[in-house]
Amino acid sequence: MIWGPDLFILAILVVLAIAAVISRDLLVATVIFSGYSLLMALAYVQLNSPDVGFTEAAVGAGVTTVLFILAISRTARMEEA
Repeated sequence: MIWGPDLFILAILVVLAIAAVISRDLLVATVIFSGYSLLMALAYVQLNSPDVGFTEAAVGAGVTTVLFILAISRTARMEEA
């Protein structure tokens, strides 16, 4: 087991999670969430679980991000309201 890359991925995951919670713009939070999901997929692959990693990449980063962006596009932004 290589600790360096694992700890690096974990540190970036923590930073992305905090950034997604703090972000006030929904679109920015969605993009951060997508990056978080891709790093989680990488973490699963690092843990020798490629099937879960591929599913996380496809569903978490792919489909969920598209659905969130479609939902955000149908709402009014704060500046417009």
